[in-house]
Amino acid sequence: MNAPELIIVGRLRKAHGIRGTLVVQPITDAPADVFAAGRCLFVGTAHGDPDPDGGRLTVESARPQPDGSVLVDFAGIDDRTEAERWRGRYLLAMSDTLRAPGEGEAYVHELVGMRVELPSGEVLGDVRHVLELPQGLALDIRLGARAALLPFVDQFVRRVDRQARCIVATPPDGLFE
Repeated sequence: MNAPELIIVGRLRKAHGIRGTLVVQPITDAPADVFAAGRCLFVGTAHGDPDPDGGRLTVESARPQPDGSVLVDFAGIDDRTEAERWRGRYLLAMSDTLRAPGEGEAYVHELVGMRVELPSGEVLGDVRHVLELPQGLALDIRLGARAALLPFVDQFVRRVDRQARCIVATPPDGLFE
């Protein structure tokens, strides 16, 4: 029997207040489910591996914020000093505890290696990296010596096909010139 795969579901951004609350940037389309009270999450790296110095955190409560972040209280993190110790790390969940991606959805780690093409079928390149920028996720796309960063937003990313390992995009004019 294979061990369940760990999936990145959020990033611990910073402490909030003095009682150990953390600001979490969700990396999921279902933050209410992922950060529900009682959920056990693993602390990990940007590559989705468990952090050797990390461990598990159990959600006590979560409050969504207007900017898309979530204020989360974890069991055992009771003050700002302890909360600051977790800053910058990633949160992972076991894939078998998450809703499977639906039509046109994919896990972030699955995007690496996908072919990116225009609606016409013209290939723009392959996703080499997924970067987390302050504005959101961006795809590092390369084809030979040509490279570009494409923001991973609905305006530019039209469709993701997990089975075909293909992303159909309409990049801004001049991005691939």
